[in-house]
Amino acid sequence: MSRTGKRAIAIPLGTEITVVDGTLSVKGKGGVLSRPVHQYISVNIEGSSVTVVPTSETRLARALWGTYAAHIRNMIAGVNKPFVKKLQIEGIGFKAELSGKTLTLSIGFSHPVKVAIPEGLHVVVEKNIITITGSDKEQVGEFAASVRALKKPEPYKGKGIRYEGEVVRKKAGKKVTSAAA
Repeated sequence: MSRTGKRAIAIPLGTEITVVDGTLSVKGKGGVLSRPVHQYISVNIEGSSVTVVPTSETRLARALWGTYAAHIRNMIAGVNKPFVKKLQIEGIGFKAELSGKTLTLSIGFSHPVKVAIPEGLHVVVEKNIITITGSDKEQVGEFAASVRALKKPEPYKGKGIRYEGEVVRKKAGKKVTSAAA
């Protein structure tokens, strides 16, 4: 039994949920999100709540039950208030610039790294903080992770791209000992 799957999901005012031909659509003031529904899952809309029910008693159906409930909660939250991820660039000479739908990063390589911003995401660069916002939690997290993966924070000086508030444990460098010969 899934604890998150058993709970009914409340639909806030101004949010519309429909299931048509195996596709779940959530529409709100922040946009429209849609996701295909697996055949082992049934989504029931009753008044101002949504319930997710497995259609069979297989292990996969039980696994997908809570997963789809969480997806629906995230979709409802995203169309009402966008998800935000902030990345911080740390290092001398490291910087980010935004030009149209391209994020250009100078992160210590011999060339600037250009990253295309996916449709549906809004990116803002202020000083060394990159703010990524969007209604799809999965898309926001995936783009933030791909940008961070370009130059992960290194453990000696802490240079690189990190999530805001992320703590990077630093290692001690090489120890200098006195030469007693």
